[in-house]
Amino acid sequence: MARVLAGLAAAGSGALLLGALAFQYIGGLAPCHLCMYQRYPHVVAVVIGIVVLALPKRALMYLGALAPLVSAAVGIFHTGVERKWWAGPANCTGSSSSLSGMSGGDLLSLDTPVNLVMCDQVAWSLGGLSMASWNAIASVILVAIWIAAARSPQKPRMLL
Repeated sequence: MARVLAGLAAAGSGALLLGALAFQYIGGLAPCHLCMYQRYPHVVAVVIGIVVLALPKRALMYLGALAPLVSAAVGIFHTGVERKWWAGPANCTGSSSSLSGMSGGDLLSLDTPVNLVMCDQVAWSLGGLSMASWNAIASVILVAIWIAAARSPQKPRMLL
């Protein structure tokens, strides 16, 4: 049962990654820096899930739980940045007011990429929740599945 649950949790992280890539490459929604930081732990969770299939150790399963927990934490932080509860990273947040008073030449000399995606702007939402919020919710569910995997019996019990 532990392997099945760990595989399910890893597959969940894989599905979240595929969803994010679909939004990016099919839907045309480029990720911001915080979006990218939410993806990396899911990659780690998928790799841990593959290792657990071959080597079902409780410690690995708890490590697997840590990966989506990190993604959930970044997702919650990102949600707070989007909702203006707190400031985000300086490299991907800001407003047009920070550009006021600059000449056209000053604007052209900025080292900001043309397609910079701002972390404090919601690119897509469903039910009033952004992708960062949905990632946080899904990641917490995956944490619970990983923990259930770690706590489940490692070997099937005999009925006799």
